[in-house]
Amino acid sequence: MRTTGDRIRQAVSFEVIGLLISVPLAAFAFGYSLEKTGVLGLIGATLATVWNYIFNLGFDHTLKRFTGSTRKSLKHRFIHAICFESGLLVAFLPIIAWWMDIGLLEALLVDVSFALFYLVYAFVFTWCYDTLFPDSDTAIPSD
Repeated sequence: MRTTGDRIRQAVSFEVIGLLISVPLAAFAFGYSLEKTGVLGLIGATLATVWNYIFNLGFDHTLKRFTGSTRKSLKHRFIHAICFESGLLVAFLPIIAWWMDIGLLEALLVDVSFALFYLVYAFVFTWCYDTLFPDSDTAIPSD
């Protein structure tokens, strides 16, 4: 299992890199100001950082309970990314509508766009992170 410090490093680096890519992209794609999108990004990143820590801790414990290891197969990585983004999508929708002063339908479009971006980004990031900072518990369990 990863240490608390490693989980914090993972969550913070995930959000910082994600913000550097997503905020300018969202401002351009939706025609919002960079400032308004930037604050929305910071709100989302704060929410996502807390969710990231809680979700990854729970996911790893569940994976270890069912497989004996925290090693993630390709299937596990897809499940991880989809479940993480789905939970965040639900929590972020009303915040987007409120902050951007838009209706729920338009907020849903923004939210889904962020989620699709982060779905791909989460998959790539966690794969790279696991490669650069391998978990000592990723060994395939012996029977």
